[in-house]
Amino acid sequence: MFKLRRYLAGHYAECVLAPLFKMLEALLQLLVPLVMAQVIDIGIATRDATYVLWHGALLVGMGVFAWAISVTAQYFCSKLASAFGTALRDDLFRHVLSLSREDVERLGRATLVTRVTNDSQQVQDGLNMFFRLILRSPFVTFGTVVAAFLVDGIEGAALLVAVLVSGAIVLGFMRVTTSRYREIQRGLDDVLLATTENLEGVRVLRAFRREDAERASFAEAASTVRARQVSTGDISALVNPLTYAAINCGLIALLWFGGLQVDAGHLTQGQLVALVSYVSQALVELLKLTNLIVLLSKASACAKRVNEVFETRPSMADGTRETALAPGEPSLAFDDVSFTYAGGAGHALSHVSFELAPGRTLGVIGGTGSGKSTLASLAMRFYDATEGTVRVGGADVRTLTRESLRRVVSLVEQGATLFSGTIASNLRWGGPGAGEKDLRAALATAQAAGVVDGKAGGLEAEVEQFGRNFSGGQRQRLAIARTLARRPEVLILDDASSALDFATDAALRRAIAHDCRDTAVITISQRVTAVRHADQILVLDGGRQVGLGTHEELLASCPVYREICESQLTAEEVAR
Repeated sequence: MFKLRRYLAGHYAECVLAPLFKMLEALLQLLVPLVMAQVIDIGIATRDATYVLWHGALLVGMGVFAWAISVTAQYFCSKLASAFGTALRDDLFRHVLSLSREDVERLGRATLVTRVTNDSQQVQDGLNMFFRLILRSPFVTFGTVVAAFLVDGIEGAALLVAVLVSGAIVLGFMRVTTSRYREIQRGLDDVLLATTENLEGVRVLRAFRREDAERASFAEAASTVRARQVSTGDISALVNPLTYAAINCGLIALLWFGGLQVDAGHLTQGQLVALVSYVSQALVELLKLTNLIVLLSKASACAKRVNEVFETRPSMADGTRETALAPGEPSLAFDDVSFTYAGGAGHALSHVSFELAPGRTLGVIGGTGSGKSTLASLAMRFYDATEGTVRVGGADVRTLTRESLRRVVSLVEQGATLFSGTIASNLRWGGPGAGEKDLRAALATAQAAGVVDGKAGGLEAEVEQFGRNFSGGQRQRLAIARTLARRPEVLILDDASSALDFATDAALRRAIAHDCRDTAVITISQRVTAVRHADQILVLDGGRQVGLGTHEELLASCPVYREICESQLTAEEVAR
């Protein structure tokens, strides 16, 4: 947790005032047994009612004052913890967004969600209790021992031994449980992963009647977490009884020797009562300290997991240049590009080269696993090429800022994702400053005007989470409209019309060709009809570039392309 201290910056006043007020409260608590000793030894012993009443009023006043101090301390602690947690989560989420797609996939999405939410909350709760108790409990415990020594040396020694034994128990517990809490949090990652997969794939799950199998799988993951929590809880359950035993042994010794001291006249009854009160205070504070150690053990384990994310440096450094399409330069170019995924057995793309000028179109076609989507990811710089260079406007994409690159190059993927809100708010992801006229134009080009007009509220119609109140084809058209609202200079459609019928797909391609005449367009598809009219067609096979040319040229020179055409078109269509 010490590594996260930077999030306390700007809140140093609360860092000082919160424990300070807690220590004032503790000081008042330590004075109470001394006042009670005076009441017993003087007021009650002499039957002086006035003395008893005045000191009783003093105790009430001390209680009210202590309550006000405690509330003030709680306010500063809560304010500090809330500010810390907010800053931590904001920075953690910002850091996650700075990671490349490869970094996110390596860490795992489920564990990132757990760390941004559950782990950060555990750290915040630990910090809150830390400032409430870390000075107060040791101060009160130490103060009771000092006060006991001031009353009587033998009694103080008995209490000191009991406190030291209890402290050793607490520290031993912390050493054992910290690693166990890390295992529990890793188990929660597995539970979250199973939950996410089942909720997102609920239709597939039901289609294959996998409910029982998935229930069993989830139960197994949950049982693993439960077993870890129970085993850790069993250890935790021993701490309070052992602490009670140590302190009560000290109390027995105190009463034994204290009784002898009272009989011998070396100790008054009031002093003995004060000592018993100090033992009770020490017991309460040690139990609080034990619970604090439990919470700090959890927080420490979670803080390490949070720091693991912060210590994950983005594998791709952002460039420094702004993207600009230079006159005479191709909008997008691949120069002998090869790429291998981390842990991959071989190249996903191998020696791919092409140039795409402004206003021109490129079709990309190939079988499943041929590297089509990988090509789109490299153009967007979701990954960096293993070999070769990807250029936008004549500049290596690695030298460009990602923000400016993605203003110029936009991608629409097959799995269209919409976000909860309205149709207009989703479209303005692409063009934040776009007016209604611009949005309507983008919708018309994307063949989505009918989708909006068919919804009550039009552009302000509600979009549910992930766009589940729209069909797959409607989501794809809205996703294309969202990208067109940005007016990109390079538009990549990665199987973005796979859910559209042939007539709508053809109308979409004609509209893009007419309305985006200055835009370089890459159409990635497995349909020959989607790419046959492109200015150039790139054919991929097993990640290798096996053809580049027009439809007619490839029919004559590329067996792979001809085979794809013959599998999708009639002999007459191929001949034409």
